[in-house]
Amino acid sequence: MFKKILIANRGEIACRVAATAKRMAIQTVAVYSDADASAKHVSVCDEAVHIGGSAPRDSYLCWEKIIAAAQATGAQAIHPGYGFLSENEDFARACADAGLVFIGPPATAIKAMGLKAESKRLMGEAGVPLVPGYHGADQDSARLQREADAIGYPVLIKASAGGGGKGMRIVECSADFAAALGSCQREAKNSFSNDAVLIEKYVQRPRHIEIQVFGDTLGNYAYLFERDCSVQRRHQKVLEEAPAPGMMPEMRAQMGAAAVAAARAVNYVGAGTVEFIVEQKPDGSMNFFFMEMNTRLQVEHPVTEAITGQDLVEWQLRVACGESLPLKQEELRITGHAIEARICAENPDNNFLPATGCLEVARWPSHVEFRRNPDGESFHSAAAVRIDAGVREGDVISPYYDSMVAKLIVHGDTREQALARLDVALAQTHIVGLATNVQFLRYVARTASFTQAELDTALIPREADSLFQREPLGLAQAAAAAVAQTLLEERALAGADPFSQRDHWQTHGSNTRPFEFVFRGESARATLNCGHDGSLQLAVGATSGALQFSSTPEGIELRFDGQRHLLNVYRRGETLHVFGAAGATQILEVDLLAHAGEAAADVGRLTAPMPGKVVSFAVQVGDQVVRGQTLAVMDAMKMEHTIAAPADGVVLELLYAPGDQVAEGAELLKLSAA
Repeated sequence: MFKKILIANRGEIACRVAATAKRMAIQTVAVYSDADASAKHVSVCDEAVHIGGSAPRDSYLCWEKIIAAAQATGAQAIHPGYGFLSENEDFARACADAGLVFIGPPATAIKAMGLKAESKRLMGEAGVPLVPGYHGADQDSARLQREADAIGYPVLIKASAGGGGKGMRIVECSADFAAALGSCQREAKNSFSNDAVLIEKYVQRPRHIEIQVFGDTLGNYAYLFERDCSVQRRHQKVLEEAPAPGMMPEMRAQMGAAAVAAARAVNYVGAGTVEFIVEQKPDGSMNFFFMEMNTRLQVEHPVTEAITGQDLVEWQLRVACGESLPLKQEELRITGHAIEARICAENPDNNFLPATGCLEVARWPSHVEFRRNPDGESFHSAAAVRIDAGVREGDVISPYYDSMVAKLIVHGDTREQALARLDVALAQTHIVGLATNVQFLRYVARTASFTQAELDTALIPREADSLFQREPLGLAQAAAAAVAQTLLEERALAGADPFSQRDHWQTHGSNTRPFEFVFRGESARATLNCGHDGSLQLAVGATSGALQFSSTPEGIELRFDGQRHLLNVYRRGETLHVFGAAGATQILEVDLLAHAGEAAADVGRLTAPMPGKVVSFAVQVGDQVVRGQTLAVMDAMKMEHTIAAPADGVVLELLYAPGDQVAEGAELLKLSAA
């Protein structure tokens, strides 16, 4: 076995690999960029080497620096994690040339599966079912348009070298094809330095089911069953589960055999995932077609670990050392059900716009970390709740890397039990400092489609009415929590002197105190009546009643409007973040004196929603535009983002040029009112 490995990655996957290596008595070397100097993955490894600037192209994508770091520290092998260089054939080959073991498949397998068109040809020869489409080398736009028209709409344009949903567009009609192709090619060029695409028939009511495969250097292969990854936004996975609901043993065996055939076709070694698109027919039957093979460990591998009890990183390390697979196919078993939720820094109500900022509060439910339990030793792959995170409270989510904050994994004896545990664990996840999708994940898991396992890749748009622009707590509960928090803070400041107590007691009569709030963009007022006997009566809009509260180790126990709630409240400036069993919300407590004289917000300013690069402007000075019309395109956090006109108007000035880097909040252009 290796004595020392270098982990050529960052974040939670670097921490995850380091945990298994430590259990196996393997020393680890971290690499880090300027932005990650104080990152968690640096602290959990035995050594760390600085490799460059914050942007991936200056650090995590510089394999020469990574190989030099491995050689300088005496590492024998490099684990690439996922993303970055994990599927880069040149890097895998460079590792071998430098005398280092690449903990992944051979470069030939990466090359064969890296280009989707070539992989489709190989899979066809291996007898793996394929979706009808065009996978040719001729990339002339007119040729691509003709092929799409011949296949029949809707079609799916996919970057040939792509992955993770980048460089992918669904096109509903011929008239939209050219614009979608251009956007897809730009994103593919930026993400993969290759703008080649393929076109496939878009399967109706598709499920995304993938098979975890493993191969060793001795010619042995096995599949560790399937994962259902159908719940997606922007073609990126949101919730993943194993096993796939409704999977019959016969189909599981057929898909497993096809996945192994795919691996054999390219002499695969190590961990890989064969992804299938599954067509659901009206009669309930299903057909599956090969989509692609990811030649690396997947983000969602923990659900496979949970149902099999196997450590997939240990499998990777043993196979890379030349050992045989730890188990044979007939020795593998499925136990229970597991679901993984990807917690991301993003705003679902604003088209999932990625968010950056400091994790001012990051509180998790009771959980285990990978291979760590209260005694610090036992393997807890099937723990009720597991958190894989590469960040800690106080860390910053920067614009340089992926927006994922952590992965929350639950396991139960049944899918129903796993779902219940997921909802409770998400409710107990408290993140303050930036927007996240935690509440959105709860909404998705509660939808009729998900709870009843009516899964397909259109689940989120189909259930949109129950997923977006929702308020889980309501004004009355949020305002009552804010008032209680304010009073508790004031009481904490009081001294021992009875005359310094801030309990609103007076010798006779009552005392009335007004509160001003902003809730979901609307002004609101609350009135607190403090009685001579110490009783409190709160009126919020049309709701009024006795207010009682106390501070407990678990949070604030609040009684108002005939209900009891246990809430956690975190104040950041004037904003109070309220977390309860029903969900989380924010309410702004306004100090009117502090805001007196402030001018109204400027009209006609269009600003960058986050740091990034201007890709293009779709308008010129003097153009008349209508509400919703595309004005500009930005690239940030590996994705393109469209800036649209908020109202009808005329373009007065463009303040940047394509290619310019802009800061969050930078004014991009000026627009006059119509």
